[in-house]
Amino acid sequence: MYGKILVPIDLSHVDTGMKAIKIARKLLDDDGKIILINVVEDVPTYITAELPVGIFDETKDIALAELKKAAKSVGLDADIEVRSGRAAPAILDTAEERKADLIVLASHRPGLADYFLGSTASRVVRHAQCPVFIDR
Repeated sequence: MYGKILVPIDLSHVDTGMKAIKIARKLLDDDGKIILINVVEDVPTYITAELPVGIFDETKDIALAELKKAAKSVGLDADIEVRSGRAAPAILDTAEERKADLIVLASHRPGLADYFLGSTASRVVRHAQCPVFIDR
């Protein structure tokens, strides 16, 4: 199967992320590793001036805690990363840096906005250098 699987988790949809973790576990080699990642979206500069100092560090700390909690709830010993930026490029960069063999990604049903802008899942599928498993 796969030795290193990257599982991006959107913390606003933890239930679909948990399903992706279960899929990844089924596809993982006995001695393989799962990497959980959450991407904290960048905020435009004109907005950051109005936000409390340290809010981004706090947001990253919360994301890290939530990923650890998710992994622990299913007894998973995973590597955990929290990055900032746009989701698709951060996921793709992590997959390349960590030499992932597979990306398991949950996706929502596309709406009209996705057809004009493109969803994170479709961007990851188009640009990933490894196989991508999309769960709907």
